[in-house]
Amino acid sequence: MSTTVYAVSGMSCGHCKATLTKAIGDLDGVTGVGVDLATGQVTVTSADEPDDALIAEVVDDAGYELTGRAA
Repeated sequence: MSTTVYAVSGMSCGHCKATLTKAIGDLDGVTGVGVDLATGQVTVTSADEPDDALIAEVVDDAGYELTGRAA
C-alpha cells in the first residue's frame, strides 16, 4: 500500500471534492482518495506507487491543477 499527498489548486467546494474523488478513484490501483479543501491537498492511497503524470493529467482534465507532491 502506498499513500501519497498532492497539492492541488483550484478546489473550493463540495463539488470539487466529489469530482476529484471520482476522477482519481477511477484510476487502476487507486484504493482511496481523500480531498482536504482547507489545505488544498489530495491524499491518494494505492496498491503501488502512483504515476504522478497520470494523476496530474486526471486532475487537469477535471479542471484543477496539481502543483506537486505535498511535503
